[in-house]
Amino acid sequence: MAIASAQHKIAKPKPLEVFLWEGVNRKGKKIKGELSAVNMMELKAQLRKQGVTPLKTKKKPKPLLGMGGDKAINAKDIAVITRQIATMIGAGVPLVQTIEMIGKGNPNGNIRKLLSDIGNKVQSGLPLSECLREHPKYFDNLYCDLVESGEQSGALETIFDRIAIYKEKAEILRSKIKKAMTYPIAVVVIAIIVTSILLIFVVPTFAEIFEGFGAELPGFTLFVVGISDFMIAYWWVVLAFIFAIGYVYKQAHLKSQKFRDQVDVLILKLPIIGMILDKAAVARFARTLSTTFAAGVPLIDALASAAGASGNAVYRDSINEIRTEVTSGMQMNLAMRNTPIFPDMVIQMVAIGEESGALDDMLAKVATIYEQEVDDAVDNLTALLEPLIMAVLGVVIGGLIIAMYLPIFALGSII
Repeated sequence: MAIASAQHKIAKPKPLEVFLWEGVNRKGKKIKGELSAVNMMELKAQLRKQGVTPLKTKKKPKPLLGMGGDKAINAKDIAVITRQIATMIGAGVPLVQTIEMIGKGNPNGNIRKLLSDIGNKVQSGLPLSECLREHPKYFDNLYCDLVESGEQSGALETIFDRIAIYKEKAEILRSKIKKAMTYPIAVVVIAIIVTSILLIFVVPTFAEIFEGFGAELPGFTLFVVGISDFMIAYWWVVLAFIFAIGYVYKQAHLKSQKFRDQVDVLILKLPIIGMILDKAAVARFARTLSTTFAAGVPLIDALASAAGASGNAVYRDSINEIRTEVTSGMQMNLAMRNTPIFPDMVIQMVAIGEESGALDDMLAKVATIYEQEVDDAVDNLTALLEPLIMAVLGVVIGGLIIAMYLPIFALGSII
């Protein structure tokens, strides 16, 4: 009875808390994020294992009831849940109890409902992978296939740790890409807004003053005044045109695979942004293939998963071509040489991995290298665009000011 009582006590560890943290990595760079742990001491221990020196840590505040408690479940939520499952299974907590504890401790009502449904079905005897497949919106085929391989091999703890790392890396990469895409859009939007304000509200005031000059205005000034008159008279046409373009693009992107593929081809040709997306696609390919192959998934199936997770039609089609050639018996590094998109360094590391029997390790190193290159490229882009924003706004505003003051500069000759 004493042994049973002791086992019962061990089976009920403290629930995990979500903590916000800030720290410094091995390179001295300040980083921040959130992590699940039983208490603050365990949180700091986890951070030190990851090479992070914690500076600030605090519990993540829970939302008040009725104040956004039922938010939509996003990819970041799934990454956090996966890490929590990996941590608790690693601590020896039974799977059903793990799912139940994570669900009850989550402030998001939708996550509680999702995990409650999964937990009830697992408790009834269904495999976890089968329960996850019933929610494809949150758990894709890759996720479910990895869990199924973990169930079959009896290494669910290891598999969930690998999935958690994969999801966390994918989220970091996605946030970097989002940051890279946001800055150029911000430059254009700010320039349009400032220009519109000047054309609609400032230029007409100068135009009224110029009417009393009684002389012909400079061509540049007439051009700007003409644009101002058009904006004032037809601003609604401009807005309708912008919204129409946006609507047509969104509908075409949703309904036409061919259109999405063409956009993927064009976006890789963009200066700077295209280079970042190229590196991100290689990183996703290597990280996905490394995770699936290390989990015991056959290489052919792993390549299919990598093609689906590549995030770009150019890479998807090329990876599918590689998969076809590997299916026919060709080595993967030779098949990769037949496609023009993979850098020589990646192909050489894959070749070394195949020869040494450590393909998953080599691919993980490739993924780490290219994730770091994406990080550096985005930081460089940010540093480049900050002065570029000032330059664009300076040219736009300066050009309008010059156009308005040209008649004043020529006032002496007019009189």
